[in-house]
Amino acid sequence: MTAARVAVRHVDCSFELGDRDAGRRAYLEGHIPGASFLSLDAHLSDLSVEGAGRHPLPSAQAFARAAGEAGIGEGVLAVAYDRAGEGGAARLWWLLRHFGHDDAAVLRGGLQSWLGPLRGGEEDVEPAVFVPRPRTDDTIEADELLARLGEPGLVVVDARAPERYRGEVEPYDPVAGHIPGAVNWPHAQAGPDVPPRILEAQEIVVYCGSGVSATVDLLALARAGRPDARLYPGSWSDWSTRGLPAEQGGGGR
Repeated sequence: MTAARVAVRHVDCSFELGDRDAGRRAYLEGHIPGASFLSLDAHLSDLSVEGAGRHPLPSAQAFARAAGEAGIGEGVLAVAYDRAGEGGAARLWWLLRHFGHDDAAVLRGGLQSWLGPLRGGEEDVEPAVFVPRPRTDDTIEADELLARLGEPGLVVVDARAPERYRGEVEPYDPVAGHIPGAVNWPHAQAGPDVPPRILEAQEIVVYCGSGVSATVDLLALARAGRPDARLYPGSWSDWSTRGLPAEQGGGGR
């Protein structure tokens, strides 16, 4: 039996918080030849949704349109990358799985690890048909999470930098600190050595500032054999605006 051919589509997901055009500019300056581009704000989020954090998930229809225009469809292995693992690539990987496309990967180390040539300017990307099949078991919302805090077997993971987790600084949201009982596993440190308390938990929920860098932790967990970990999409940007309990301090993991 002959194996079905799989096309590979590189997708540049670079972004910079506070500058919505930075990722696009970086792509035009130099990208993997043939790569398409998807913007965190325009394609991997729906900023028109209010009351769901800073980077609400896109609808199935909107994501299908963006993925198709980026050349992702049946028989296509999407290899996402960003500049240095900041979270855009992992966000696309997670969204593809969320909408039923398991042929997805992330270039480890980002564009910095690419050994081939780069090309500037636009690409003539052949569109594809992306058929969304949304999952319902990979997210959790604030009300359910609040009701289940402290439940045995549930570990809530905060993927932000330690100083934000502890509440020493908060550059974006109205309240500093973290969800009560959460442990800190910063996305910048996420790798193959998953803390045992997290890896061995019965159930894992991951959040960050707005649901983007948390997917870096989720990718590491999937690689470590825990693809069942769930995302709190609104993350701290949602939790902190609802007047929900917050803790400060703590050692982390």
